[in-house]
Amino acid sequence: MQTAYTRAVSPRLAACALTHIARAPIDLSRAVLQHATYEAALREAGLSVRRLPDLPDAPDGVFVEDTAVLLDGHAVITRPGTASRAAETASTAAALAGAFHVIHLEAGRLDGGDVLRIGRTLYCGLSARTDVAGAAALARAAAPLGFTVTNVPVTGCLHLKTGVTCLAAPPHGPATLLCNPNWIDSAAFAGQTVLHTAPDEPFAANTLRIGAMLLTAAGAPAAAALLRAHGFIPVELDISELQKAEAGLTCLSLIGLCPD
Repeated sequence: MQTAYTRAVSPRLAACALTHIARAPIDLSRAVLQHATYEAALREAGLSVRRLPDLPDAPDGVFVEDTAVLLDGHAVITRPGTASRAAETASTAAALAGAFHVIHLEAGRLDGGDVLRIGRTLYCGLSARTDVAGAAALARAAAPLGFTVTNVPVTGCLHLKTGVTCLAAPPHGPATLLCNPNWIDSAAFAGQTVLHTAPDEPFAANTLRIGAMLLTAAGAPAAAALLRAHGFIPVELDISELQKAEAGLTCLSLIGLCPD
């Protein structure tokens, strides 16, 4: 069945690495509650939720998406752009080894939040956390699995999926994406249908589609109206405390098929 892998919020969340936003006080108790609500939404969407081992000394540990890229039955273990996160990848690799064939990237820097899959194409964001060498290493690892990699420049935000996510990807016809055009050039997704977020809702492009459920971050009414106008029914979640750590909905889980 399809499984979402998550990790508990570290008590040191307030010491997380920040790149594009100013540090603000984080209410840890509220962040933990928001994370629990997120996990409940994953279960409501039909996923089995499995917690990776706790890493209380890893401030960014809850952002499990950055530590691996799940490609069908394979787990590509990344090389995060923040050196302090190396222990996270080792923990993720050990936990996934029983369910996935584990592949380790051998060079460069790459965060999983910079990898957007649409069909057999992996769009790889070149960001403050992912470099050309990391994207090339991903391409080498993914090619034998039947995937191609297309690089996309990222400016002004943390990861590619901070600024663009996939709303729907039918087997035939173009995918539909939600994109912040100030951070991501939508021309990189030629042939796809691209909707644009409002200028005053820069973080609204990060959504998480699970089957029929489309999770969106609360506090973006223009994006919610846009999605409804195009036939989507957004389920809004409050992740405001986690957003102070540059979190998005996608970065809080790894979703893949688990053989058992």
